[in-house]
Amino acid sequence: MKTETRFFLQDDPALPRLAALMQEMQTHYGVYCPSHEEIIAGLARRPPAAEILLCEDEEAVLGFAAFSAIYPGPGLKPGIFLKELYVSNAQRERGIGKTLMRALARIASSRGLSRIDWTADSSDLRLVAFYERLGGAPKPEKLFFRLEDEALEALAD
Repeated sequence: MKTETRFFLQDDPALPRLAALMQEMQTHYGVYCPSHEEIIAGLARRPPAAEILLCEDEEAVLGFAAFSAIYPGPGLKPGIFLKELYVSNAQRERGIGKTLMRALARIASSRGLSRIDWTADSSDLRLVAFYERLGGAPKPEKLFFRLEDEALEALAD
């Protein structure tokens, strides 16, 4: 079956299929998942700078990459932060993840962006190997931080 990689648009007809894939993703990671309706509402309200690439066929969204531009980076150059790359469990090993990453690299290049940054679960050796095969280099000198929930609220007060 032929696949297509494209941007997810406002009022996109793939919205319910992307929401279903996001539900699958949350189950895959074993984390809380909002209702289908809440996911759809969240996608509709996403910030304008939050972009999503889809890889789909005629029947389903097979995978997606959610990303945003970032600035500044090394040498005060802009880049992309890849927030999420997910391929449906049923579609793995078909090259969809690589297709999405290649499309993201082309976007970065066409926009004059110097890099793509992302995080990965270091215990997922299959995932780490996938990123390394693409040419990604782990940056062990960097720490990933998150401010959320009560800590976020406390700092905001």
